[in-house]
Amino acid sequence: MIEMEAATITFDRFKPLADEACEERILAARAKLGKQAMILGHHYQRVDVYKHADLTGDSLKLSKLAAQTDAQYIVFCGVHFMAEVADILSKPGQVSILPDLNAGCSMADMANLAKVERAWRELATVLDPDQHVTPVTYINSAADLKAFCGEHGGIVCTSSNARAILEWSFKRRGKVLFFPDQHLGRWTGYLMDIPLAEMLVWDPDEELGGLTPQQIKMAKILLWKGHCSVHQMFQPQHVLRWREQNPSGMVISHPECRFDVCKLSDYVGSTDFIIRTIAASPPGTRWLVGTELNLVNRIAEQFKPQGKVVQFMAPTVCMCSTMARIDPQHLAWTLENLVAGKVVNQIKVPAHEAELARIALDRMLAVS
Repeated sequence: MIEMEAATITFDRFKPLADEACEERILAARAKLGKQAMILGHHYQRVDVYKHADLTGDSLKLSKLAAQTDAQYIVFCGVHFMAEVADILSKPGQVSILPDLNAGCSMADMANLAKVERAWRELATVLDPDQHVTPVTYINSAADLKAFCGEHGGIVCTSSNARAILEWSFKRRGKVLFFPDQHLGRWTGYLMDIPLAEMLVWDPDEELGGLTPQQIKMAKILLWKGHCSVHQMFQPQHVLRWREQNPSGMVISHPECRFDVCKLSDYVGSTDFIIRTIAASPPGTRWLVGTELNLVNRIAEQFKPQGKVVQFMAPTVCMCSTMARIDPQHLAWTLENLVAGKVVNQIKVPAHEAELARIALDRMLAVS
């Protein structure tokens, strides 16, 4: 077992290292650590880090799988909220680590606890939110927002189970406050035949979210004004232009994309859904994919031998820049510190917060 009091190796020693040198040190450290450490790699992770992962997938899948292992150290090559979920779901004694604490999520940052609590208080001037509104937070959110949902009868959702979660929510209360991604909430509501006029955007920087009391009473879903900076960039013209050139091609998008992009797509689903759908398609098919660049490039290489052509939807390069902060240098630094007997960048959710967040996550797991 690694002792927390051991001397720390500073990151400055790793900054100037070439990627190739880091790779050698990563492999050497992993050999010494053995099964003591488990490296998780999210779908959107850069290739020079992703290749070192023991487990790959989306954030919830990775956290659940890591908690089932005997590894003491969970090194999450993702972003901050993912490492928080790993800590919440982990077994006693497991330690969740994020190689670079600057690896955040711009979408998650668009909804913070202070703004959500203020929204809840403002809703209370129009109706009793604890009687009429179910707070639903996308898993791409901070632990304190998951705890807020746990405390107020709410729940967590993912891009793959959002419909089941909303169905559960509406059986309990007539309205949903959905945060932080408006696009996933709108697309899910649309699939449930909820009129767009009953899905209104709540702007946290405006009084009453920029809505009138009558609009709040009429709305079925209050959509937080938030989005993913990567998926937001995909535009309808990108799809239309590609279809002109590839009339028999297929378009598949993540539900974090804009509503008009999703409507123009043949398929809409989570990262795992995108991978499975393209994998199941006939050889020689052509795909336009609206999701993060690293994942699209990985899929393109994976299915190239089958004659499948997989293209990124946007004409400009865009990847999850915050996740890309976890580079070979940070991973090598993290692992060598573990070898030296020091845990760096541990992500530890406060006990009370973790308990409430676990309630919301357990509700989700029970429903889905």
